[in-house]
Amino acid sequence: MGYRVVVAGATGNVGREMVNILADREFPADEIALLASSRSVGEQVEYGDSGKMLKVQNIEHFDPAGWDIALFAIGSEATKVYAPRFAAAGCTVIDNSSLYRMDPDVPLIVPEVNPEAIDGYRARNIIANPNCSTAQMVVALKPLHDAAKITRVVVSTYQSVSGAGKQGMDELFEQSRNIFVGDPAEPKKFTKQIAFNVIPHIDSFLEDGSTKEEWKMVVETKKILDPKIKVTATCVRVPVFVGHSEAINIEFENELSAEDAQKILREAPGIMLVDKREDGGYVTPIECVGEYATYVSRVRDDSTVDNGIALWCVSDNLRKGAALNAVQIAELLGRRHLQKGD
Repeated sequence: MGYRVVVAGATGNVGREMVNILADREFPADEIALLASSRSVGEQVEYGDSGKMLKVQNIEHFDPAGWDIALFAIGSEATKVYAPRFAAAGCTVIDNSSLYRMDPDVPLIVPEVNPEAIDGYRARNIIANPNCSTAQMVVALKPLHDAAKITRVVVSTYQSVSGAGKQGMDELFEQSRNIFVGDPAEPKKFTKQIAFNVIPHIDSFLEDGSTKEEWKMVVETKKILDPKIKVTATCVRVPVFVGHSEAINIEFENELSAEDAQKILREAPGIMLVDKREDGGYVTPIECVGEYATYVSRVRDDSTVDNGIALWCVSDNLRKGAALNAVQIAELLGRRHLQKGD
């Protein structure tokens, strides 16, 4: 006997990936409802490669009573309206927005990192999915933290335009085309031209000069992994369609060599170590698209601190950074709390 599962925001980039991954991983769903706003009602979305087409329903009129799990990819404003209603009806919400991430009564989960935290979900019947850049980083940090206790992290991100949704992807495509034919490449979604450029600005600026995206990486890493870890981040948008990359410098309380770190990462869940010290012996974002793993390369000692290493981390942000992690949370929830027949 399987679950009754809702995907809210099923016509967006992340929502479609959620539907694909539910099918790919053969999630035990007896019934799936796809929801979106009124403008998408009636659209058809294929369930994986099965050929089975599911019709999109209006989230405003949907009754969540009797449904087990809802995967939300509808943004913070809509989540604020619908998540409490679904949760109160007994349908556990796994939310991809930032709305509930720092709520002390809502678990913030990366299943490879802090699965036990899910046990607190009953306080609100809501579980939060972390920011895409945070998710892949903590998967890489967790096994190293267990081995030598991380004290400080310095990370620079190279984030793809799909992190800004379909509008971001469209803008990169249109600007690139316009530049080639000599037309203007005016920014609309982004603050500056993104084609053939990089923009050191994601989300809004805060009073201290950091951006909200950088703040998310700091506070979410502390909540998921360890509140004592010091984190500083610089988040940059780059002209890549899908796949976030991160250059991470890590300081430890105890000694850990690059060689030891490689051995640990090679065996760690969710990690694929590709680290040959030769031309092309590393993973770039184009190679991670459509993959489940978080890829780690360029592991090396950091000679500027007593106990430090540096590494390169790449992941499909629409998958591990959003849709895959949400489905993994649903799988974890099912195993620990919602097993049918219990």
